[in-house]
Amino acid sequence: MTEQWMPGNKKELMSAIEQEWTLLIKLADSLTDEQMTTPDSGGWSPKDNLAHLAEWMNVLMGYHMDKRPYYEVIGVTQEVLPEWSVEAVNPFLFKRNQSRPRAEVIDQLKGTYARLIQKLENMAFEDLWKPRHPDRPDPLMLWVLGDTTEHFQEHRETIEKGIKTST
Repeated sequence: MTEQWMPGNKKELMSAIEQEWTLLIKLADSLTDEQMTTPDSGGWSPKDNLAHLAEWMNVLMGYHMDKRPYYEVIGVTQEVLPEWSVEAVNPFLFKRNQSRPRAEVIDQLKGTYARLIQKLENMAFEDLWKPRHPDRPDPLMLWVLGDTTEHFQEHRETIEKGIKTST
């Protein structure tokens, strides 16, 4: 098992996020409308992957950073989404975004990214190392990396793989 990379300072963090973001957006911008909406073997199109990333950056800001209730951040009642788990949330978000047009998804993705970058710029680097949950020692940094650099790379690679297998 390889050890997870951790930034040593705010500049390293922001640079790593920007690097993965740039690769993701370059790929998204290169896709035709047909490619953008063609599902891969798992049933997700590149557009679905990008909508997913926007949703999870929003979750990062609202739930993990601002510590608001998950259902409020997602914009539903707790009755609609009673369980907080990736297995429960991802299918819900997928269905909610599946029929949205490409331009709307891209606009949301870019707007959410800009808000997240501003939020991170305004935070002290030391605050990113504080525990996210009072009963667990995991630092907020793990969620920041998980919903930015790591998530961008994961979904970029998923999109690239899907595009290669569909051509």
